[in-house]
Amino acid sequence: MAKLVECVPNFSEGRRPEVIDAICEAITSVDGVVLLDKEMDSDHNRAVVTFVSHPNDAVEAAFRGYQKAAELIDMTTHSGEHPRMGACDVCPFIPLSDLSIEDAIELANKLGKRVGEELQIPVFLYEDAASTPKRKNLAKVRQGEYEGMTKAIGTDKTRKPDYGPEKMNLKSGATAIGVRFPLVAFNVYLGTNKKWIADKVADAVRSLRGGYRFVKALGFEIKERDQVQISMNLVNYTKTPIFRVFETIKSEAARYGVNVTSSEIIGLVPNEAILDVADFYLRLENFSKEQVLEEKLKDAATSAGAKGESFYDKVASSSPAPGGGSVAASAGALSVALSAMVCRLSVGKKQYAAVKGELSDIRDKCDVWKDELIQLIDTDEQAFNKVMEAFKLPKSSDEEVAARDEAVENANKEAATVPLTVMKKALEALRLIETVAKKGNENSITDAGVAGLMGLAAVEGAGYNVKINLTGLNDKSFVEKMKKEADDIIDEGRAIASRIKETVESKL
Repeated sequence: MAKLVECVPNFSEGRRPEVIDAICEAITSVDGVVLLDKEMDSDHNRAVVTFVSHPNDAVEAAFRGYQKAAELIDMTTHSGEHPRMGACDVCPFIPLSDLSIEDAIELANKLGKRVGEELQIPVFLYEDAASTPKRKNLAKVRQGEYEGMTKAIGTDKTRKPDYGPEKMNLKSGATAIGVRFPLVAFNVYLGTNKKWIADKVADAVRSLRGGYRFVKALGFEIKERDQVQISMNLVNYTKTPIFRVFETIKSEAARYGVNVTSSEIIGLVPNEAILDVADFYLRLENFSKEQVLEEKLKDAATSAGAKGESFYDKVASSSPAPGGGSVAASAGALSVALSAMVCRLSVGKKQYAAVKGELSDIRDKCDVWKDELIQLIDTDEQAFNKVMEAFKLPKSSDEEVAARDEAVENANKEAATVPLTVMKKALEALRLIETVAKKGNENSITDAGVAGLMGLAAVEGAGYNVKINLTGLNDKSFVEKMKKEADDIIDEGRAIASRIKETVESKL
């Protein structure tokens, strides 16, 4: 299953739909990002947005959301029932399929650094990404809210941000970025308008007042409904399920002669959490989620998708594309992917503390180049297809022959330029791999070695494809320029690969 991360940014705006729409458009402008949900609450003056994507796209998407929120939301005029400290108040990453907590923490740090440096917003890491145990709890991080934190940041050493300026951004406020287990945002309404009753009931279930360990709860007055509300985050629904909290609230409210009138879930909820509720209230025997039709359909779809034609199947087919050029780009992508892996196995370990910054930068560059080289797999195939299409153009007249010749010339130029781009990126990768082989985790030295071999394969393989597309071109100056550039890259690539090999073999 492909890697997937969920991101749930909360914005301090619940009354202007056009603002949240603009923020969501900014988030989904990143290819591969899927918006799952957006919910607005006018009383809380807050919106919860949920999207999923491959982890490589998540940071950029979340950053664009921050950027748009900073443009459209002014915290100096904000008011609402919900605790808040910034335009984008919190932004948690939730690891889903094939993604570890450590991977998600890396995303939180990448986003925090960008938000802090590029938008000049103080950033605090919380939950599993917290830099200190005291910042694990979001309520502690956000203590004092926007107004209190404006005074505290820059004067209280314990409130120093993890990223960004040591002073409040007056317009955009501050933000918390973290990693957490999927939570359930659950609200229960009581048949009264007396807030003190909501406060008492909330205290009975909230962790900090001796209630359930995995429940955060506050009482609110919802004037629009002439009712009060118990607003909760159930931070681990497997250990404190929804039904248990709901039953406790019913019992506590009854002490004051008040009934529960309704409840609501804000945003998305894991299937398992709702199945637990059904199991409890229906008193089902021997029930499991495997009995749910949608779960079976999901499994079937996953199995069917796994049988689809892979890139390797396409290469092995009788079709001439994807061919050697795409395979060279694939080798380059694997090269930088391995290099990034070695960096991740080095960063954070005490014995490599001295090179943490250098290897972190290399890791980030490799992540970007990996995606670019993967894209070049398809780009090379498309360039080849354009050459084939040009050869199929009609040539029944002198004009058509001239147009066809021009199209073939231009298509071949493009088909030579694409693998040259692969060569350039693979050469840059080799330069980084040399550093990784010298300074990275020695337990992964052979991985760095294979990265070097794949990098050289990408350089030389793409070089073949540059040269074959130059044959027959009429533009001789273009041909000579491309050949020289390709030969220079090959010479440097071979020299670097040789040094990487020596380094690797000296450590074996």
